[in-house]
Amino acid sequence: MCGICGELNFSGTADSRTVERMLPKLERRGPDAEGLWSQGPIALGHRRLAIIDLSNNANQPMVDKELGLTIVFNGAIYNYPQLREQLKAEGYNFFTEGDTEVILKAYHKWGEQCPEQLQGMFAFAIWDHKHQSLFVSRDRMGIKPFYYAIEGGRFRFASNMQALIASGGIDTSINPVALHNIFSLHAVVPAPNTIVNGIRKLEPGTSLTLSRDGQLTTHRYWQLTAQRPEQAMSENEWTEAIHDALRDAVRKRLDIADVPVGVLLSGGLDSSLLVALLAEAGVKDLRTFSIGFEDQPEEKGSEFEFSDLVVERYQTQHHKYHIPNDQVLKRLPEAVNFMAEPMFGQDAVAFYLLSEQVSKEVKVVQSGQGADEVFGGYFWYERMQAETEGSEVERFARHYFDRDHEEYLRMVAPKYRGADHTSRIIGELFAQPGADTYLDKVLRLDTTTLIVDDPVKRVDNMTMAWGLEARVPFLDHQLVELAAQMPPELKMGSGGKHILKKVARGLVPDAVIDRPKGYFPMPALKYVRGEFLEFMRDILDQRAARERGLFSPEYVKHLLDHPQSADNFTRIEGCKLWHLALLELWLQTHIDGH
Repeated sequence: MCGICGELNFSGTADSRTVERMLPKLERRGPDAEGLWSQGPIALGHRRLAIIDLSNNANQPMVDKELGLTIVFNGAIYNYPQLREQLKAEGYNFFTEGDTEVILKAYHKWGEQCPEQLQGMFAFAIWDHKHQSLFVSRDRMGIKPFYYAIEGGRFRFASNMQALIASGGIDTSINPVALHNIFSLHAVVPAPNTIVNGIRKLEPGTSLTLSRDGQLTTHRYWQLTAQRPEQAMSENEWTEAIHDALRDAVRKRLDIADVPVGVLLSGGLDSSLLVALLAEAGVKDLRTFSIGFEDQPEEKGSEFEFSDLVVERYQTQHHKYHIPNDQVLKRLPEAVNFMAEPMFGQDAVAFYLLSEQVSKEVKVVQSGQGADEVFGGYFWYERMQAETEGSEVERFARHYFDRDHEEYLRMVAPKYRGADHTSRIIGELFAQPGADTYLDKVLRLDTTTLIVDDPVKRVDNMTMAWGLEARVPFLDHQLVELAAQMPPELKMGSGGKHILKKVARGLVPDAVIDRPKGYFPMPALKYVRGEFLEFMRDILDQRAARERGLFSPEYVKHLLDHPQSADNFTRIEGCKLWHLALLELWLQTHIDGH
């Protein structure tokens, strides 16, 4: 797990000083080593978090002189030992023991089909010395980030937007499409857009090839289909198949590491099941980590009562952290500083503070992100399915969008008012072939697009801020492909995640399985009052905010004056005032002054 960056100059020599400006913004992603390599039109930079092959031989950028290739890579390839043996049998020589070199050999053998051979999470760039071309690729589920900018005859890329902004000359004006997405989809901006016009992000499951003179081609190497298999399966057969696939996903993410692995244990079904499966795999000294916050009158601030049950059953080496509200407020700007893009999820600061503590104990953790999207765990899926009026997009929007287009137009200043960009994008994604039912379309959209820029990105950013690698077994692409074939009713039963609950029965305490669906609690950022309200008021009243003029003053005043009113909460229980304050704080932190 690392941070990568680089520049390809289409008409001259790459300026290594550009990469030097980017590398400090990636340091927390890779605290163990730094590398810079340049040759003619290309310059590549790398910050390393050493997880596999801890020797200096595995430092990057990695140059393979025999093959004439140089790579920078961020991620983990779980099937690299098998690929390595296959490539050795075909005559390839290896000078390291890790997964980075395996990608180099795989690219030499399979070219742009190389990502199809890789199982894991990855974003990488390979410079081909002979053909003077750059090949970049991102994993199927978008777990690892890849941002890029094309301007002034140069292609620049990095693992976060901060690095690209630091490189200089980036157009940081607001992207109106992304702005609409952010306030409709609780901060999700589907690739290739970002909140600023000058930076784009590579879509998951996609590769890109750039020639020396700037010709660009893209290749979508993976797409998820959500259709029933040719041979029907019984509920018990589905349960067994999912259990086997999940066992395999957990084991792969355990075996491929030369350092200890822990689990972020929230007290919910998903992370509790990971603990059970790791114990089933024979892990004896399993380390688990939980975090909790102060209660609010409306909501508890921790789920310790459930995580404690799992700890008791499996006798894990457990670490429990309770964070008072004054610490949350004090550290919140710090967390925002490490957000590659604005993130509205109230648990972002929770993951940031938890990761700080966990990183003192382990360098790799498994986490339960993805289970709700893959296995139908959220309450709004059932509501969408029951909805009968309107188009598919309208049925979706009625139970998911944070604001209808009409409210969005009231919220933003006149210069940002325009078309309903979000409904258009969701409609295009629904129209893609390969889904049998409406709910199949919804779950596929969530798994391949929405989750990428909400919980997955949030966990990557907040863990990597502390040099901690998070692995997400529920987003193993083979497990996701299998689950997508499952009839939706087997996901929606039992109040959601029916099959997962069947898998968990007997492995996880019944009280954890049968509890109502919960969320990582951060109540002070949801039920805003006191010093949290004043904090948000101050952000929105900053001179920078007034000069930027994103929002209608009347809309802002209403939310500030009535923070507990029903119209301050979104359909999926988010806080609209927090949305405004977070975006403005992110812009003040990352854009103003650059």
